[in-house]
Amino acid sequence: MTRVVLAPDSFKGTITAADAAAALAEGWAIVDPHAEFVHRPMADGGEGTVAAFAAAVPGARRMPVTVDGPAGSPIDTGWLLLPPGGDTPGGTGVVDLASTSGIELLAELRPWDADTTGVGQAVAAALDHGVSRVIVGIGSSASTDGGMGMLTALGARFLDAAGEPVARGARGLLDVATVDLTALRAAPEVRVLTDVTNPLVGPRGAAAVFGPQKGLLLSDIGPVDAALARLADLLGLDPATPGTGAAGGTGAALVAWGAALAPGAAEVAELVGLESAIRGADLVITGEGSYDGQSGDGKVPSFIAGLAASAGATAMLAAGRITDDSDTTLFTASASLTELAGSSDAALAEPARWLRDAGAALARSR
Repeated sequence: MTRVVLAPDSFKGTITAADAAAALAEGWAIVDPHAEFVHRPMADGGEGTVAAFAAAVPGARRMPVTVDGPAGSPIDTGWLLLPPGGDTPGGTGVVDLASTSGIELLAELRPWDADTTGVGQAVAAALDHGVSRVIVGIGSSASTDGGMGMLTALGARFLDAAGEPVARGARGLLDVATVDLTALRAAPEVRVLTDVTNPLVGPRGAAAVFGPQKGLLLSDIGPVDAALARLADLLGLDPATPGTGAAGGTGAALVAWGAALAPGAAEVAELVGLESAIRGADLVITGEGSYDGQSGDGKVPSFIAGLAASAGATAMLAAGRITDDSDTTLFTASASLTELAGSSDAALAEPARWLRDAGAALARSR
């Protein structure tokens, strides 16, 4: 009997990690009806992080909150309260940027005005509740504001040369002359789950690598990169620190607040017992919406491929699309939903259907 661990990330904006795992299992079972499946839906700090904790931690409670979304309009969302423990008498608050300040919340890209106020407001709500620890997942950001919106929601002030508060988003970032942290709320233990290791500035920094995804033009990257470097200097932060470029520089802002950065995939994997599940399996199937050149930099698929290799298990990949610049040599077989469906639009319209087909195709490849 084949033992298959199903550990995909969510397929951003189309299907959850849990539903993706279920669809892959249905497809595999068509070809191999006697297979045994172990479901371990994953996240790496981006979309689905709160859901992964909610599924894995008994007694976790969703706490509703309304925040200013990335475009400034109200968003009804929530944070997760984990039960208290020995070193967390007030419990742990889990917040993800994707559901508060994420790019999927925008009707259209707003490269200059989108910001991270919402995630800061959700963190503030957790602090108001009295949590002893905060976990923040910071994938899927809509903005390149250096985390100014988040810190502003926690009491910081970002001022221009005239001593006036700057505008929200990257637009205001360009004008920051001084930073006032006197009213910034004290940080409890804060752990930040990030899916990337990029520094804040430079050719691998927030503006250069992720800015275009958020709508920045090539001509915008230089000025925004320089503004992020100036912000780092004002915050007393080393802009070369790995992970500070995550979420448009929100990683840097959280480090300045006193947080510790951690690889999101590894943290979630430990929580759900992924390593032990893979040790007893023949193979593991992972995946995400777009497997591309950045997928080897702290994302779920590459992390899981490493676990599989260490355990002597076969690793396979199912992705919404697999780009030419990606490294698929980590996997013995891969399946692209776009290729199976014939087009990206078709794959996006029925992700569960094409994930079932992907599961069957991977089973036949053995």
